[in-house]
Amino acid sequence: MIKAVILWAWRILATPAGTLGLGFLTLGGFVGGVIFWGAFNTALEVTNTEKFCTGCHEMKTNVYEELTQTAHFSNRSGVRASCPDCHVPHQWTDKIARKMQASKEVWGKIFGTINTREKFLDKRLELAQHEWARLKANDSLECRNCHSSIAMDLTKQTKRAADIHTRYLLSGKATCIDCHKGIAHELPNMDGVDPGWKVPAELMGKAASHGLQDTDQLAAYLAAREGNIID
Repeated sequence: MIKAVILWAWRILATPAGTLGLGFLTLGGFVGGVIFWGAFNTALEVTNTEKFCTGCHEMKTNVYEELTQTAHFSNRSGVRASCPDCHVPHQWTDKIARKMQASKEVWGKIFGTINTREKFLDKRLELAQHEWARLKANDSLECRNCHSSIAMDLTKQTKRAADIHTRYLLSGKATCIDCHKGIAHELPNMDGVDPGWKVPAELMGKAASHGLQDTDQLAAYLAAREGNIID
């Protein structure tokens, strides 16, 4: 039976019509795949633009207007963070997962969940908590696309910021979003919500000066990190 199947397949492939048909089928499948992938990737990239993100008034007249008033939008270095920079991961697999999560926003658009300023403000805390939880779970992945803890020069930070970054960020005890809520958008009513940026009691009242301790701690951290990478 196996021999009969092999002979049948060979006869199809050996005939000019069969070979030509199989070749066109293979070529057509390849070309169709390229076209599909190009169209899919193009559509995906369109959804990663600020123009697309602010295409609905729910975003444009609320959070986007707030973004324009922050240092992430206009600053002395001229580097601007757009909506997808902070809300869409760069890695393809993470990006697709985020797109699938965000698809439920279409439901909210259809049913007008936050189609007025009043509705938006009423749900602001809930929306913010969802985003804080997402960034907490992925170790502030989108923040780290631009802000690298290894590249930080703690000697150029205030004493308090350098101490807190060394103690919590570099050690992995906390992630960016734990302390940096409300850096691009206004905060919701924070009654009963831990803001994350409370200063430890032992650091209260310290002058905003720089010392060798910051540099030594950073050097030790980088040396240990490089050792782990080499190992």
